[in-house]
Amino acid sequence: MLKHNSYFDGKVQSLGFERNGRKQTAGVILPGEFHFGTDAPERMTVVSGELLARMTKDAAWVTYPMGSSFEIAGKSGFDVKAIAPTAYLCEFL
Repeated sequence: MLKHNSYFDGKVQSLGFERNGRKQTAGVILPGEFHFGTDAPERMTVVSGELLARMTKDAAWVTYPMGSSFEIAGKSGFDVKAIAPTAYLCEFL
């Protein structure tokens, strides 16, 4: 079953699904800066484009080009910034 998600006035869109018993989302982030909270640990993989991310407000922005990924602890949050439309895959660990 697919579930459509829309955040930040439609600037972040995703489709939620399960693969091999694990929840995942695939989506697009339009240009802008956004904060996400996490319940479970997550792995974000940049499928197309480039994302900048930081795990805390005080941390430096780190650039993640297409094909790279980063992990986020559960019960936390992170900021992402997209300069151009960017596709991602989020796996809930």
